Amino acid sequence: MPLTEHDTSQLRATLQEAVVKCSERCLYQSAKWAAELLTSIPTNEDPSEPEDSQMTEVPLEGMPPIVVTGNLDPEEAQLEAKEINRYLFAKSLFDCREYDRCAAVFLPDTVLSGILSAPSKGIHNTTSPKGKGKARASAGRSSSIVQPSIPKLSQKSLFLALYAKFMSGEKKKDEDSEMVMGPHDGGAVVNKQLVVLNQLLSIFPTSPFLLTCLALLAYHTKDFVTADSHFSHLLALHPHRLDSLDHYSNILYVMNLRPKLSFLAHLCSSVDKFRPESCVVIGNYYSLLSQHEKAVQYFRRALTLDRSCLSAWTLMGHEYVELKNTHAAIESYRRAVDVNRRDYRAWYGLGQTYEVLEMHAYSLWYYKRAAGLRPWDGKMWMAVGSCLQKMGRDLEGIKALKRALLSDSYYDAGVGSSFGSGGRERGGTMDPEILLQIAGMYERLENEDEARMYMEMCVAQEEGAGDNLEASVINIHADSQSSDDESRPGVPIGGAGGDNTGTGVTAATSKARMWLAKHAMRIGDFNRAMQLATELCQDGVEVEEAKALVREVRVRLDGIGEGSP
Repeated sequence: MPLTEHDTSQLRATLQEAVVKCSERCLYQSAKWAAELLTSIPTNEDPSEPEDSQMTEVPLEGMPPIVVTGNLDPEEAQLEAKEINRYLFAKSLFDCREYDRCAAVFLPDTVLSGILSAPSKGIHNTTSPKGKGKARASAGRSSSIVQPSIPKLSQKSLFLALYAKFMSGEKKKDEDSEMVMGPHDGGAVVNKQLVVLNQLLSIFPTSPFLLTCLALLAYHTKDFVTADSHFSHLLALHPHRLDSLDHYSNILYVMNLRPKLSFLAHLCSSVDKFRPESCVVIGNYYSLLSQHEKAVQYFRRALTLDRSCLSAWTLMGHEYVELKNTHAAIESYRRAVDVNRRDYRAWYGLGQTYEVLEMHAYSLWYYKRAAGLRPWDGKMWMAVGSCLQKMGRDLEGIKALKRALLSDSYYDAGVGSSFGSGGRERGGTMDPEILLQIAGMYERLENEDEARMYMEMCVAQEEGAGDNLEASVINIHADSQSSDDESRPGVPIGGAGGDNTGTGVTAATSKARMWLAKHAMRIGDFNRAMQLATELCQDGVEVEEAKALVREVRVRLDGIGEGSP
């Protein structure tokens, strides 16, 4: 027998109360069961009228009103009243950790797929984790394209749906990571739902929180130019917001942009000089001016205001290293590790400090911790390889340095590095310093063929890696893969894309050219030796030794000419 309208209202109110009271008592499965029944009751299909709820009708006699948070905005209050039954259902699903099902209550997959396939609007230079795939609306798109409509939802319901999507992605990311310390447990697995949560920028195009997340994403993927652009845009929109500007000061420091860093320091000081972020920004500015005592003073002030300020502990350690106060540097880095044991910069700093003290066993241990936290950062593996080289463990050092070459190709080549002083753009080339180190270790192992090959590769970086080195590049990839289970198949050596811009003449390439010239002399290839020695005279790096080599080659060639019939 169908229920009367009064009975239906009474049943709905009873189920609403059951959902709230079960949720308050952490009886989440019971709350979900009651919410499923609640949403199964037929509702008024007239869109002009809200759903029946305790917020739109007079409470029945003997039935207390459901406790919900009110909203002063009349439009939002009306939307929340209309959604109350579905919201209680979605909330109960979230409590039971059924995140996809929770999100689908308000944002079904059909709606999300329509939003994702539509042209982007209002997104400023959105980048993927590797700095590629910028999502921009095409200027020439036809105006006849129908934009998918986002459901008319209250802010509370929209937030719950999007937060459920984020939590779903985090849960699946942990599942995809497989076993602890396994091949995919190095931070390489990402939250795939972040792509969905991104069209947020189209809903909230000037949200300072979302713009900050976009800038920090570029910062952590070492795309400092893009990060600088995002932070500049953020400052233009919200000039008095200091959140995360300490990260921006790190970017400007690495890029050696003193005028911008000076402006940022003055801005933070004028807004609130007693915020930890302001003190870190000013400290970085003094550090860039090589006024390390003043930099330490401001980092100390930041820590006085907030002893858990991670960046201040790490940066203060860097300043103590510059001041040759190794004991204070070690203590600062250890305090940073106490705040966050996954801060690779602090572990790397400890390795650097012990390397200054020539305690290479300790230094190696800390470098390995940093590399474990940042397995695709070439600078970490370069430090491990250099330390092994100093300890006379050349075979292990070669493997680590090859891993550094492979790791450098994971991120797009950008200005600077992930740690320490600024660097240079390398485009489609490999780091000649690393190649020179590998060649030197092969020479100590008396493997002259491998040493010569890597010296040739080092010289070739002046004009970019050519096709004639393809076999050597594959050899590096194969060696790295066999020596480390975490290596990724299919990742090319030498940076991003087909950019073949070389490094030009460097100290490393000149040393490699000198070695090759002397090697050519030893094996009697005097024409090759003359060519390399002449190039060295033009380089202007090791001119005197190159001239002496040219004279020696001429003597040898003259002797051969005189001795010929």
